[in-house]
Amino acid sequence: MEQGKTPPDIQIRPIGKGDNQAVAEIIRLVMTEFKAVGSGFSITDSEVDDMHTAYSPSGSAFYVVEMDGHVLGCGGFAPLTGGSQDTCELRKMYFMAELRGLGVGKRLLELCLEEAAKAGYKTCYLETMDDMKQARQLYSKYGFKYLDQPMGNTGHTSCGTWMARNL
Repeated sequence: MEQGKTPPDIQIRPIGKGDNQAVAEIIRLVMTEFKAVGSGFSITDSEVDDMHTAYSPSGSAFYVVEMDGHVLGCGGFAPLTGGSQDTCELRKMYFMAELRGLGVGKRLLELCLEEAAKAGYKTCYLETMDDMKQARQLYSKYGFKYLDQPMGNTGHTSCGTWMARNL
């Protein structure tokens, strides 16, 4: 950020029904940017167009990141499909370029981990791509360890990096 420039107004809040379109656009744009398009990627998940409903059940939470009144990022957690009851999955944590490098990923990850622990989860699992180097560095910094194989049955067979950490 340029010296003397006022930091942007950044807020993280739970997703609202009115955020669905913006979140779907973020997911599709960022995943396309990282060439994560097609079968085996979360871009094809049926929940993408209605994240508010998908993350409303108990044991799930999804957040949006607003900067200067515009939704530019998102992420959340939910039970790991096909996993043990005490394991959640960090899901769809994506940011538009304007948010990257501002510490927002750290803030959202801390919130998700804190809320997942409060929800009773003991382990947090995630899947990402090898090309998402900044994300992998952030996850490693927060205690996520690389796994040799995926956990659960997410359907994201094109993600080649699996990580987990205790909560």
